[in-house]
Amino acid sequence: MVGTVNKPMLVLIAGPYRSGTDGDPDRIAANLRRLESAAWPIHHKGHIPMIGEWVALPVLRGAADQPAPAEAPEGDVMYDVAGRLLQHCDAVLRLSGESHGADRDVEIAEARGLPIYYDAADIPDYVQR
Repeated sequence: MVGTVNKPMLVLIAGPYRSGTDGDPDRIAANLRRLESAAWPIHHKGHIPMIGEWVALPVLRGAADQPAPAEAPEGDVMYDVAGRLLQHCDAVLRLSGESHGADRDVEIAEARGLPIYYDAADIPDYVQR
C-alpha cells in the first residue's frame, strides 16, 4: 500500500489533449478518452478526478455563442482554466506524452507544493475514519 490520506483529494489529470493530433478531431477525442480512463483509478482510491477540458470545453462553447469574438484564443482559455483549477487541486496525475499544457500544469502544481504523480497506483488511498 502506498499510504493513506485523511481527506479525499481533488486530482487534476494532466496529459496530451491537442498535442500530437494536428487538429484531427478523432485523435483529439482519443486523447480525451485516455485522460478520462485515468479517472476511475483515482475515484476508486477515494478521490475526485478532474480534467481541465471538462471545464474548459463548455467555457469555449459559451464564448462561441457570444456576439463578440472571444478575447482569447482557445489555447489561452484552456491554460487559464487549468491554472484556475490548480488553485483548488490537491495533486496532479501527469500522464505520459508530450504536452505543453500538461507540462505547464506540473510547473504550477510544483510551485504550489502539490504532489505530482506519474502513476495512479502511487496516489495514496483515502480512508474514511
